[in-house]
Amino acid sequence: MKYRILLTLFVYVIGSWWLRAQEVTPPTHTDAGAVTDTTLPPAIAAPDTLPTDTLAADTTRKGALEAPVAYQATDSIVMTSTNMAFLYGEGDVKYQQIQLQAEEIQMSMDSSTVFAKFGLDSIGEEFGYPLFIDGGDQYESKTMRYNFKTKKGYITDVITQQGEGYVTAGRTKKTETDALNMVGGRYTTCDDHEHPHFYIQMTKAKVRPKKNIVTGPVYMVFEDVPIYPLGLPFCFFPFSDTYSSGILMPTFGDESARGFYLRDGGYYFAINDYIDLALTGEIYTKGSWGLSAKSSYRKRYKYSGNFLVSYLVSKYGDKGLPDYSVSKDFKVNWTHTQDSKANPYLSFSASVNFATSSYDRNQLNGLYNPESTSNTKGSTVNITKRFPNSPLSISGTMSINQTTRDSSIAVTLPDLTVTLSRIYPFKRKQAVGKERWYEKISMSYTGYFRNSISTKENLLFKSNLIKDWTNGMQHRIPVSATFTAFKYLNISPSFNYTENWYTHKIEQAYDRQLGRMAPTDTTYGFYRTYEYDASISASTTLYGFFKPLPFFGGKKIEMIRHRFEPSISLSARPDFGASKFGFWENYVYTNDRGEQVETYYSPFSGQLFSPPSRGKSGSVNFSLNNNLEMKVKSDKDSTGFKKISLIDKLSLSQSYNMAADSFKWSDLSIGLRLKLSKNYTLNLNGTFDNYLYTYDEETRTARQIDKLRWGSGKFPRLRSTGTSFSYTFNNDTFRKWFGGGDEESGQQENTDASSEENNNLTGPQDEEGKKGERLLGKKKETGEYDADGYLKGEIPWSLSFNYSMSLGYGTFNPNKMEYNYRITHALSFNGNIQPTKNWRFNFNATYDFDTHKISYLTCNITRDLHCFQMSASFIPVGPYKSYTFSIAVSSSLLKDLKYNQSSSYREGQQWY
Repeated sequence: MKYRILLTLFVYVIGSWWLRAQEVTPPTHTDAGAVTDTTLPPAIAAPDTLPTDTLAADTTRKGALEAPVAYQATDSIVMTSTNMAFLYGEGDVKYQQIQLQAEEIQMSMDSSTVFAKFGLDSIGEEFGYPLFIDGGDQYESKTMRYNFKTKKGYITDVITQQGEGYVTAGRTKKTETDALNMVGGRYTTCDDHEHPHFYIQMTKAKVRPKKNIVTGPVYMVFEDVPIYPLGLPFCFFPFSDTYSSGILMPTFGDESARGFYLRDGGYYFAINDYIDLALTGEIYTKGSWGLSAKSSYRKRYKYSGNFLVSYLVSKYGDKGLPDYSVSKDFKVNWTHTQDSKANPYLSFSASVNFATSSYDRNQLNGLYNPESTSNTKGSTVNITKRFPNSPLSISGTMSINQTTRDSSIAVTLPDLTVTLSRIYPFKRKQAVGKERWYEKISMSYTGYFRNSISTKENLLFKSNLIKDWTNGMQHRIPVSATFTAFKYLNISPSFNYTENWYTHKIEQAYDRQLGRMAPTDTTYGFYRTYEYDASISASTTLYGFFKPLPFFGGKKIEMIRHRFEPSISLSARPDFGASKFGFWENYVYTNDRGEQVETYYSPFSGQLFSPPSRGKSGSVNFSLNNNLEMKVKSDKDSTGFKKISLIDKLSLSQSYNMAADSFKWSDLSIGLRLKLSKNYTLNLNGTFDNYLYTYDEETRTARQIDKLRWGSGKFPRLRSTGTSFSYTFNNDTFRKWFGGGDEESGQQENTDASSEENNNLTGPQDEEGKKGERLLGKKKETGEYDADGYLKGEIPWSLSFNYSMSLGYGTFNPNKMEYNYRITHALSFNGNIQPTKNWRFNFNATYDFDTHKISYLTCNITRDLHCFQMSASFIPVGPYKSYTFSIAVSSSLLKDLKYNQSSSYREGQQWY
C-alpha cells in the first residue's frame, strides 16, 4: 500500500513539473523553450515530438552568423540573461536578405532561432500577423518559427501568393532550399483568403516558390462544399515570370450546329525577345476544324505589330442530306506601326483586315463584335520614301475593300504616287533687293500609277492580269503664283496640265437587244489623253463692326464683327471632245422607232482615270464667305470679355459658263456652319437647282430644259442637302447643362493632381511597401466615399446617338413637273450602364428607316462574381439571332474551370 502511495506521489510531481512547462512564461523567465512552446499546438510543442534539427541549432554550438542581425520594435524590446530578446509592437528583424515582421517576436541568440506571432487588440481582434520576406519571396502566417543558420522553419496558417493564385496551409515546413512542404493546403485565385469562394484542396503539396507546385490527391471545393468527383490523384501547377515556350491548353464546349469542340489549343513559341508565335487549332465532333497562327513583334524605337492568319472549315448538317453544306474560309489580320524616330525618310505602315464574307458568320464570337458584323472591311499597306534635301517623295499603297453583303471585293495593287512638292524655279539663290514678280511663280508635280480590279471573292485568284485588271497612269502639273494689287487685293493666276496614260481602249456600238450603247471590242496598246486649263482669281477681306443699341442688349454686348470674303475667278479650257483631239467618238445609229440618233462616247470611259470632258468652258465663278462674331462682357474670363460665334461660316458659290451654248448657270451651292456648343458644330451643305424640267410621255423620263426658274417667277429649288448629328449622354451631361459640372470637374482635376503629387512624393516608399503588402487581415473594400464620409451611390451610364440625314431628288412627278424629295436616314445608338459595382450592361444597335425596324442589335451583360466572371451576349433581332453564356474563373491560370452554353443563328430561335 505504501509503495502505491509513493508511486502516486512520484507521478504527481513529474506531471506537475511537465504541466508547468506549458504555462505562459514572463519575459524574465530563463527557459527559452518555455516561451516559444506557448504558441504551438500540444503535439508540436512537446519536446519528444518536435525534431530538433528543423527548428533549433544543433546541440553542438556552431560558428557565428555570416552577418549581423538587425532588429527593432515600436513598443519595447526586452533582453534576458539567457540571451533571449522579446520584441513588442511591430517587431522587425533583418538578416542579410531575410526580413521578419510581426507584432510580437521572440529571439534566441544562442540557437539563432526566432519565433513570431500575431497580437490581440482590446476587443480580441487579431492584428500584426507575421510576414516573412526572403528576397523576392514572401509568406504571411499566424505563427512562424525560423532558424537563421539552418534556414529551416515551421509555419502555421501560412498564405503566400504564387503566380495568379494564393496558397494557404494549416501546417507548413520550410526547407533549406526554400521549398514549402504542406499538409492540408489550398490553392485558389480568390483573394478572400480566409473564406475563398472556391479552392483546390491539396492533401499534401510541395511548393517551390515562383517555380511550381506538386501535389498529392486533390479535389474541388465550392463555397465550403467538397466536390469529390472533381478530383485528381495529383496536380502540377507551373509558374514562370520568364519568356518561354510551352503548350497552350485548349478550351472545351459544345455548339449545337457543329457539336462538341476543343478550341484554341496548340503550342506557343518564344522565338526571341522581339517576336513570338502561337499555333492553335480547333476541332468539332461533326467534322469542322480550323487552324490559326498568331504572332506579335516589337523592337523598341523601331517598329511594332501583330499578325494573325486563320483557316476555318465549317460543316453543317448531315452528309447526304439537302441541308449539308461545307464552307471554307480564311482571315488575315496584320497591323504594323513604325516609330516616327526610326527613319525620318522611310516609313512603312499596315492595317490589314481581310476575311472571306462567311468567316465571321461561322465564328460565333464574331457575331457579337460590331466591327466584325459590318458590311465593309478595308485593308491598307503603305510605304513612303522621302529623299533628304529634296522635294521628291515616292509612296506605294496596296488597298483592299470588301463588301460582305454580296461578296464583292475591290483590290488596288499597286497604287504608286510620285510627288514633287512646290518649288519656285525662277527664285534666285542669292536674292538682292526686292522680290521680283516671276520669283513668285511656283509649280509642283504629282504622278499616279494604279492597277486595280473589282470582282467577286471566288473569282479574284482566277482573274487575268491583262484582261480583267484595269490600270493606268496620270500626271498632274499645276503652275501658280500670287500677287498683291492695291495693297488689299490678292491676284492669283494658275495653269493646270493633266495627262492620262492607258493600256487599252474599248470601242462601242448600239445593241438593239439592250437598247443602248454597249462594248464591242477591246484594243490593247499605249494610249494617252491630256487636258489643260487656265484661270485667274481675285479675292480680298472686308470687315464691318456694329454696336447694338442699349435696349437691344448693348450694355453687355461690346461689339459685333462681320467678316466678308468675296472672291471672283475666270477660267477657260478648250473643247477636248472635238474630233481633232481624238478623245471622243461620234456614233450615229437608228433606234427601234427608226429615228437617227447621234451620240458621243469615249473609248477611255470607265477606266481608272476619266478622260477629258466634252465642251469648252469660259466660266466666271463667284463665291462669298461670311463670318459673324460677337464680343460680350464676361466675369469668368480673365480679359473681361468673351467671344461668341453667331455664324461660324456662311458660304455661297455659283458659276456662269460664257462659252456654253446652253445651261450656262451652275447650281447654287450654300454652306452653313454653326458652333452650337463647345462639343457640337452643325454643318449644313446644300445645292439649289436653277432650271426647269419637262416630261417625255413616250419614254417616261424627265429632262432638264434650258429655262431658268427666275424667268418663271420661281426661286431655285433645293436639289440635295444633308447633315449628321452625334451626342453622348452620361452622368455629367445634366450637371453641365444645369451648372456645377465645371466646378466639380475642376475639383476632380485638383484631387487627381494632388493624388498624383502625393504618389510622386512617396513613390520609392510605395515600392517597398508594395513588396511587403499584407494578405491576412486585409480590409475589404466597401465602396467609394465622399468628403463627408457617405457612400457614393452614383450609377455610371452613357447613351450615344449617331444620326445622319440626306435629302435629294427621288422620283419625278409629272403633275408638278418636279422631282419628289427622298429622305435617307441612318441611326445607330449604343449605351452602357453599371447599376452596381459588379453588374455591367451594354448594347449596340442600328435602326432601318425603310423597314421601320431595328436591323441589328447586340447586348452584353457581365457580372463580376469576385473570383468568377459571368457573361452573356445575345442578338435578339435580325437574321443572326443567337446567344452565348459563360461562367468562368477570372484567373487565366484556371481558365478551364468554366461552364459555357451557346446557340447558333442557324437554329432559327423564336424568342417572342
